[in-house]
Amino acid sequence: QVQLVESGGGLVQPGGSLRLSCVASGIIFSIADMGWYRQAPGKERELVAQIGSGGTTIYADSVKGRFTISRDNVKNTVYLQMNTLKPEDTAVYYCNYPTWSRGSRVDYWGKGTVVTVSS
Repeated sequence: QVQLVESGGGLVQPGGSLRLSCVASGIIFSIADMGWYRQAPGKERELVAQIGSGGTTIYADSVKGRFTISRDNVKNTVYLQMNTLKPEDTAVYYCNYPTWSRGSRVDYWGKGTVVTVSS
């Protein structure tokens, strides 16, 4: 059974930093691609960052240079370090494990952690 458990969200002032964590279980984490998505009120869920099993990363343009995704294959954990936070980063952040079954993508999601950037 796949489980993704996020933590680390909270209230932070503009310009501040947070580090999100996602602990995965029920998967072979070392060979898994992992990602972070976010959904702001009234908006669709969007990709924030993704890290491949080999460490290759991709970022949304809106977070490049501010956010860093990383992974610890011993702890089965993926992190999202968020610096220079802006009010527009306010959203629920979800951990994502994408996989494929019979040619179709199957996504697993955590329950999310709330990030609020406000003064």
